[in-house]
Amino acid sequence: MERVRSRCKLLISLLLFLFLFTWNAAAQQDQAVALQESMAVEDTARIASMMTVAKPEDLAKAFKPFKPNPTRAVLYSAILPGLGQIYNRKYWKLPIVYGGFVGCTYAITWNNRNYTDYSNAFSDIVSGDPNRNSWENFIPAGQTPETVDKDWLQGSLKRKKDFFRRNRDLSIICTVGLYVLCMIDAYVDAQLFDFDVSPDLSMRVEPYMNDYSKTSTREVGVNCSIKF
Repeated sequence: MERVRSRCKLLISLLLFLFLFTWNAAAQQDQAVALQESMAVEDTARIASMMTVAKPEDLAKAFKPFKPNPTRAVLYSAILPGLGQIYNRKYWKLPIVYGGFVGCTYAITWNNRNYTDYSNAFSDIVSGDPNRNSWENFIPAGQTPETVDKDWLQGSLKRKKDFFRRNRDLSIICTVGLYVLCMIDAYVDAQLFDFDVSPDLSMRVEPYMNDYSKTSTREVGVNCSIKF
């Protein structure tokens, strides 16, 4: 008898536990659904409020096409040559810019090295100091320091020295000119970024001849017409 009672109590407890567990799970599911619905309503309201508050000029500003600032383009190019072209999105000009600077730098270095060698040799041969004999490296083949005409060699060294110094200075001027040209190019590119170059812009040049009449003589000329 006691065994039957204990089994009944165990069964009742198990049924009560299952009922409470099922009720708790259903309540949590209802809360989750309610939370999702409230979040969806809030998101919809937020999007609607943003679309309502947003002004047409704000939307136009958000989708405004890129237009570079000429002043900023010049400033970038002054800081680093080629940076203005990158800002203007003219990437194809970078090899031209940096190729020009590499060429100018090589010309400056090569001419300056030769100028230094010939200048030292000229100074040594003019000084007459036997311990300063760098000029012997420029003696023509087949001659020696004793047989070479030093007056002729001195004049030759001076001409070569002046030649390489002039080329070095011209290379420096070209480098400065290229630097300024990069800034001008960046400014012009920014100014004409949205310039219309459609096929409607055209110029036509054709010969012109006025018919001869009793009141006027025949005229020949050129007729120029611009279409835009």
